[in-house]
Amino acid sequence: MPKKNLKDQISQSQEPILVDFYADWCGPCQTMNPIIQTVLTELEGKVKLLKVNVDKHPQLSQQFGVRSIPHYILFKRGKILWRKGGLMTKKDLLQNLKGFA
Repeated sequence: MPKKNLKDQISQSQEPILVDFYADWCGPCQTMNPIIQTVLTELEGKVKLLKVNVDKHPQLSQQFGVRSIPHYILFKRGKILWRKGGLMTKKDLLQNLKGFA
């Protein structure tokens, strides 16, 4: 996905969009994948997911100050609503996103 496309998706999304900054080699990122999927299913599609591979899009990571992965930023119309890095429990992630969904 071209980076212009990513930026457009982030800035134009009317519904909340969770951007997952990850890398294929990142163990904690892989651990979080099923947790994220479960939480998004429970939120019934009210939050979209956009995965950004930091190795393929380093400039996007820099732009948003992502220094470690996994890192999650929730956007709506280009504005950051919430952000957090590292592993989270399903309960924590769900509680954090529920307020915006």
